[in-house]
Amino acid sequence: MSELSHINQQGDAHMVDVSNKQDTVRQAIAESRVQMKPETLALILSGQHHKGDVFATARIAGIMAAKKTADLIPLCHPLALSKVEVDISVDQASSEVRIEALCKLAGKTGVEMEALTAASVAALTIYDMCKAVQKDMVISHTRLLEKTGGKSGHFKGQYD
Repeated sequence: MSELSHINQQGDAHMVDVSNKQDTVRQAIAESRVQMKPETLALILSGQHHKGDVFATARIAGIMAAKKTADLIPLCHPLALSKVEVDISVDQASSEVRIEALCKLAGKTGVEMEALTAASVAALTIYDMCKAVQKDMVISHTRLLEKTGGKSGHFKGQYD
């Protein structure tokens, strides 16, 4: 396992200096899932939810969250994202909502945290909008699926 990059030689947390790194096109894709009762999912899909379009709100929340990642995660660099995309799909058989977030830029540091933040906040937004109907929804599988660019190159998770 490689050394932790956010810990200096004295063992203190610090922001990594990326000033000497080359700009490269970097992209990351992350996901999060929300498990709910079929009745809750049906309410969302029918458009009858009293709070409005749950998925549209979650998409916007995810995009906004990606842009605010450096404000939320203490040692993240503020990034000029060139693309943030949040896609939501539904598996009615398992009554599960899957959120996939893609973040992209040309820069000196990766966008994994932005993608993970986008997916997480979109899932939290779905929970928030539906908690009056169902409080025992489960948010899970928040994980990095793939990243490209930078010195460490291409990563693709071996997931289901």
